[in-house]
Amino acid sequence: MQKKIMIILIIEAIFVAAIVAITLTFFHTYQSRSMIVGLICIVFNILMYASPLTVMKSVIKTKSVKYMPLSLAVASFLNGIVWVVYALLQFDPYILVPNALGTISAIIQLVLYATYYSTTNWDDEEPGEVQMSGSSNA
Repeated sequence: MQKKIMIILIIEAIFVAAIVAITLTFFHTYQSRSMIVGLICIVFNILMYASPLTVMKSVIKTKSVKYMPLSLAVASFLNGIVWVVYALLQFDPYILVPNALGTISAIIQLVLYATYYSTTNWDDEEPGEVQMSGSSNA
């Protein structure tokens, strides 16, 4: 597991170094550099906020919020709101667009959580969990 994490960190470091090198080599003005880096940040910020979409699909399909953590949805909502307010004060579209989309995504998650919380069976076994039969605690 540690080897896998190290490989991912190395790939991320190479990616960041490549972005820096490309930006400094091919874009010579502050405006063009900030536009390119801003667009890259928008894409990754939207991907970060959109990652729970697969979980939301399974919540709707199973009518269960067992595998959708409420704390993550609340944190995403609060984070998105703070950044939207900041972006509106500065009027920075690079911050406003992805965080407004993230706030909307978090609101949808919270609505799904409120909708399907009562239909969730919290006692189901975990997938792949083996239940011991015939064991007693006597």
